[in-house]
Amino acid sequence: MTAKLLIDIQVDQEKHRILVVKTFAVPLEMVWDTWTKPEYLDQWWAPRPYRTKTKSMTFEPGGRWHYAMISPENEQHWCLADYKNIENRESYTYTDAFCDEQGEINLHHPRTTWTVQFGASDEGKTTLVNVTLQYASLADLEAIVGMGIREGFSMAIGNLDELLRSLINHSK
Repeated sequence: MTAKLLIDIQVDQEKHRILVVKTFAVPLEMVWDTWTKPEYLDQWWAPRPYRTKTKSMTFEPGGRWHYAMISPENEQHWCLADYKNIENRESYTYTDAFCDEQGEINLHHPRTTWTVQFGASDEGKTTLVNVTLQYASLADLEAIVGMGIREGFSMAIGNLDELLRSLINHSK
């Protein structure tokens, strides 16, 4: 990867969603793996100084990713992703939730439906990722925005840029 490519994050209040567009200067298969395998997700998903630890993951329709984002003080914030649809190396959809270590969903926080789409471009040298975060209501969207989703996800994508650079350098 020669240049850091920018991330575009837009909040659409009318449709209760956040749209994220990011191009990575690496092939699609590598980007897909970093979004769908716990050994990679644990390296980039949480915004620093937090880190991610996967408790379990079954990446298939009906499967789940149960993980914690852990603070520098070792405080654990548990989350759950319930996978709905998966089209290999094209897209996947899941609904996330805050939960406890046993996977009991916290009903006091909004849930987000994530749709993540991947596309190869530039003769397979770059990968475009489109992410849509959909909320049930404007209040849910505003709550998540207020919690810092834009800043946190931007930091996580920066972590992913670093991970992909490292993977490219190790494959040379």
